[in-house]
Amino acid sequence: MSITTLLHQRSRFVGVAMLAFATSACSVGPDYRPQSAANLNVPERFQAPVADRIDAAQIARWWTSFNDPVLTSLVQRALTGNNDLATAQARLRAARAALKGTQGAQLPSLSAGGSGGRQELVTGTGLTGSSFQAGLDASWEADIFGGLRRSTEAARANAESSAASLADVQRALVAEVALNYVDARSTQARLVVARGNIAIQDDTLQIVRWRVQAGLVSDLDLQQAIALRAQTAATIPTLETTYAASVNRIATLLGLAPGAVTGEMAAQQAIPLGPDNVEAGLPADLLNRRPDLIAAERSFAAEVARIGVAEADLYPALRLSGSLSSVSDSLSVLGNNIIGSLLGSVTAPIFQGGQIRARIEQQQATADAALANYRGAVLTALEDVENALVSIDRTKAREAELITAETAAKESVRLAEASYSSGLIDFQSLLSTQQSLLSAQDSRTTARAARANASIQLFKALGGGWDAPEQTGS
Repeated sequence: MSITTLLHQRSRFVGVAMLAFATSACSVGPDYRPQSAANLNVPERFQAPVADRIDAAQIARWWTSFNDPVLTSLVQRALTGNNDLATAQARLRAARAALKGTQGAQLPSLSAGGSGGRQELVTGTGLTGSSFQAGLDASWEADIFGGLRRSTEAARANAESSAASLADVQRALVAEVALNYVDARSTQARLVVARGNIAIQDDTLQIVRWRVQAGLVSDLDLQQAIALRAQTAATIPTLETTYAASVNRIATLLGLAPGAVTGEMAAQQAIPLGPDNVEAGLPADLLNRRPDLIAAERSFAAEVARIGVAEADLYPALRLSGSLSSVSDSLSVLGNNIIGSLLGSVTAPIFQGGQIRARIEQQQATADAALANYRGAVLTALEDVENALVSIDRTKAREAELITAETAAKESVRLAEASYSSGLIDFQSLLSTQQSLLSAQDSRTTARAARANASIQLFKALGGGWDAPEQTGS
């Protein structure tokens, strides 16, 4: 083949490729349009009175606002050691690799090969000879109707969804660590209450024994005192079991074996409380703040793009391929004898028995389902925030009332013990006041824990636990 002929074929290849590029501006299928807040039934404001602004930095690292160094340490270690988080990170890497694969499918593919050998005749003239061969193959599918571009669009949205899912695992993880931490501290406090009441009941039991020995009361008072102490003591094994479960769960969340954090949790500490006022912002902020909503929205975008992938199968496909090859008995002149070829092929569906249309309809239905899932996730997120806001307000009010009740119960026990020792009241009245004290103290402890849990749930509902700009940058 002459150089002139080869250049002529090359110019035709370039011309066809440029034509394909020019016509590839069209992408079939619907273009994705984000849903507005109104279409998602997002109200303008929350029902509870909260500030319209939002403190993104506070929400991103909300656990530090509880001012508990042990809690902060546990959360930070969970963010580096948790196995669910490692799984989500691996899924994100896989999604990003898939995106690179779809991007590469839009580019031409090139492959090269070569061979060389020497032949010797064992009989006859004894002649020898060498043979060398080299070749270069190229192929490219012109994305005229945008099927490959839609595939890349879907893969990119899928990778973004995986990134948001990773952030959502982080959001849930920090909340679960904090909730189990509060449960552990609450159980510690309830154990202190139970043991303190046992000490009071031991004193009462001794008084009753003295009065029975003196013949001032019947043995019935003694048996009732023994029964009350035993009932209180019976709560301790249950509380200890609950405490061990919470601490072991924390260790598992950190990616450690159960018991790994038992030592650092052994010293009793108060139940940590979050800040009194949290800037929740506007309901529409959740669309960009909650990673589960971002993941659902990106999944919907991916399904819309896949409609275009399915529709592209209705149209012709153009594929260009070419090759250059050379064969010579000398390596030095291998490039002097070049043979080139150029091939363009067009394929188009004629009769598929309705399969392509069926796949398009199936993908449209899948996109509709993804949109419904996104809308449902938005409403659930709004519900989470509203419930958490109400819970914070009501648990605070409940704790205040129970503090009053505990103070009154302590005074009642003091007065009842003095009156019983003087013979002014019967033992049943003393027993009732002691039971009321135990109930009031235990309820006040659980109310404080409920208040702390309400703050954790609010931060989780607002999408706290991850940094949006940092995640976008990654």
